[in-house]
Amino acid sequence: MATSNDLKNGMVLNLEGQLWAVIDFQHVKPGKGPAFVRTKLRNVLTGKVNDKTFNAGIKVETANVDRRDMQYLYNDGGYVFMDNTNYEQITVSAETLGDVSNYLLENQVATVALHEGNPLYVELPPSVILEITYTEPGLQGDRSTGGTKPATLETGHQIQVPLFIDNNTKVKVDTRNGDYLGRVSE
Repeated sequence: MATSNDLKNGMVLNLEGQLWAVIDFQHVKPGKGPAFVRTKLRNVLTGKVNDKTFNAGIKVETANVDRRDMQYLYNDGGYVFMDNTNYEQITVSAETLGDVSNYLLENQVATVALHEGNPLYVELPPSVILEITYTEPGLQGDRSTGGTKPATLETGHQIQVPLFIDNNTKVKVDTRNGDYLGRVSE
């Protein structure tokens, strides 16, 4: 248990049986009336964002969320991750993993958030380096756009890349929105 005055970004609260992560908070002391804390909360499971106001000093229940760096091993109906410190393995469902699977390769390290032993979500670094397995040759010519074409990554996910990108080229990809960030030279 903590008070509303102790709230910080990244803290996870247990409100009405659901887990909410604090995205933003602001302590407000109006000239008239009692002080309060205005927060922006994101539901850990659904990703829904909500605004909530707490009176200053009231008790709020905090949840114990354990964030661990784990190595992705393989997909066997579920995504299997291994904790590198104690070699414990957990299975994460495709629903929990979500869009992260589009950028996840075997033996890659990701941050897995656990609450009471149950995986809540998986986070990758902001960008990853992946190889283009297939893309059509880029043709220069009449176009009204910036000149992009679809390309398939080694994970099977498709992104838009510039026309000069060829097969077997390593590219940097933003894991938050799937944008092409640049070519990687080795």
